[in-house]
Amino acid sequence: MIRELRTDELQLSKTESSFSSIEAGISITGQEKAISLLRLGLSIDRVGYNIFLSGDDGSGRLTAVMEELKNLPEKPSMLKDAAYVWSGASQSIKLLMFEKGKAAEFQNDLTDYGKGSVSFSAMAEKWKDPRISSFISTLPPYSSDSSAYRMNIIIDRSREEERTAIIETHPSHQSLFGLIRKDLPPHLSIEAGSYQRAAGGFLIMNAEEVTGDEALWKTLKRYLEMTQRALSSDAVPGEMIGSIRPAPIPLITKIILIGTEDTYNRLIEKDEKFTRYFRIAPEFDYTMPRNEANMNGTVRYLKAAGKEMLPADDSAYAELLRYSSWLAEDREKLSTELSLLGDLLDEANLHALSRGKNIISGEDVEEALYKRDWHASLSEENINEEIRKGAMVISLSGTKVGIVNGLAVMDRGVSSFGTPAVISATVAPGSEGIVNIEHEAGLSGGIHDKGLLILEGFLRHRYARTFPLSLYAGICFEQSYAEVDGDSASLGELYALLSAIAEIPLRQDIAVTGSVSQMGALQPVGGINEKIQGFFNACSVSGLTGTQGVMLPSQNVSSLILPRNIEKAIDDGLFHIYAISDIDEGIELMSGIRSGKRDRKGIFPPSSFNRRVEDGLRSLCRYSQEKG
Repeated sequence: MIRELRTDELQLSKTESSFSSIEAGISITGQEKAISLLRLGLSIDRVGYNIFLSGDDGSGRLTAVMEELKNLPEKPSMLKDAAYVWSGASQSIKLLMFEKGKAAEFQNDLTDYGKGSVSFSAMAEKWKDPRISSFISTLPPYSSDSSAYRMNIIIDRSREEERTAIIETHPSHQSLFGLIRKDLPPHLSIEAGSYQRAAGGFLIMNAEEVTGDEALWKTLKRYLEMTQRALSSDAVPGEMIGSIRPAPIPLITKIILIGTEDTYNRLIEKDEKFTRYFRIAPEFDYTMPRNEANMNGTVRYLKAAGKEMLPADDSAYAELLRYSSWLAEDREKLSTELSLLGDLLDEANLHALSRGKNIISGEDVEEALYKRDWHASLSEENINEEIRKGAMVISLSGTKVGIVNGLAVMDRGVSSFGTPAVISATVAPGSEGIVNIEHEAGLSGGIHDKGLLILEGFLRHRYARTFPLSLYAGICFEQSYAEVDGDSASLGELYALLSAIAEIPLRQDIAVTGSVSQMGALQPVGGINEKIQGFFNACSVSGLTGTQGVMLPSQNVSSLILPRNIEKAIDDGLFHIYAISDIDEGIELMSGIRSGKRDRKGIFPPSSFNRRVEDGLRSLCRYSQEKG
């Protein structure tokens, strides 16, 4: 039986009755696996255990890093001072390392030593480090070269209690790795970059900005290798900066790159050494289960984000959680992009203030969403106006052969909307197979091309078992002049093709969305809520007939979170949502003819839809052979 959905099947799971007891706080919700791996990466101080934290913008990746850094145990061994000095004996720059806060103290003693107020034996007794003693023994008389008694302290941890964490917002060669100042003695001319200043701590950067500059990315990898050598060797040449090559600091600078999963995959494929440098790769999920803990965590974040706004009541939080599930495209999940919810709360706050209210309610959140749709609706309104006037040729009632109303999602910046798309198919004798007209016109993406090739495989699998598949079939998105990609139209394209082969008309008041496999299995698609809303709006322009609706794969039922006006139309019997579990259910709904299954002899029943398709393909094969 074809399943028509009721509004009670579209409802979200209940939220708890009150959120008033939840305290405001910034916490990362629904990312347990990623946080556990992040903690592991932050805790291991070994070469190669740098971190690439992937996920969507707004999912709290940077917040998670900063919160976890607060909880790290103290490691005094990582809090070191560093200074470059001039060795007159070897005419070279040396690097001296000190315990926390001791570099400035040594500078004072060095000045006194140069003035003769402190003896060599006293200095050697106080500063027993062999490298420091060796440096002191090479110093010239103070009067001959006073700069030799001046250190360039590039790391001073005297005022730091925790390991440093630097967020480099605009990484460049100079900001990361420093520069050489002119007209200064060599060791004093070195100005450290954030990589050096973060030694022993953490350097946090945007992955796309760092890896997008090929030269910068190569230099960063060289510095990572130099640090590795510096930790295992006393004599390590540094990176050339201008005409100077300062020795690298023998402390690990843990790099934390924050980027997208696409960037991570690109680096894995392009750079065989990438995993050698970044062994820890936590991935922030874009959804989380819609359970009490995650709902409370979301509300906790929203209360913290809205501290400067009007207070929100339970109905407001319920609507925000509903929107969170809409973003996740699943009634049993929530979005982890909490900043997007914070944006919506801010807009709802403005609506409440404009009405002189002292609290944000669910109505204000609904109004904010309505205003968003209204502000972004110009393109959709223009399309629907073309439908109303007949400039866009589409039928929303009756039946036609070889034509199906598909559904597409149009994007404009951060907004998107659904719209009907007329899919047409024609067939004739030939050997070309299925011709994708969009591809021939350069308007088809790779996934869409694949979807149409799959349809040809389906025809062979179901129908052309005992004869060659021989036909010319052209499939087109009518009045479409933008690139078409994705496979969510493949079910509609299949129905249009089958209709053309069997010469059976299909309903035009039902729009179709769904993906189909080569074996004929239905597959869910994305953007389902926008698609349904787009078709509903297009039908509403001319007036709902009471028979119109959308057909979708049953796997997409859990994705449905529809606007309240569509829910009401479904309740009133003015609009319909049909969930199908196989291709044949859709055939019967669209054609009104039984699809038909093969009997024990492998024959479809006479006059069934599938029989007429098979007979049509046999005829095309025969005509093609006669023509050949």
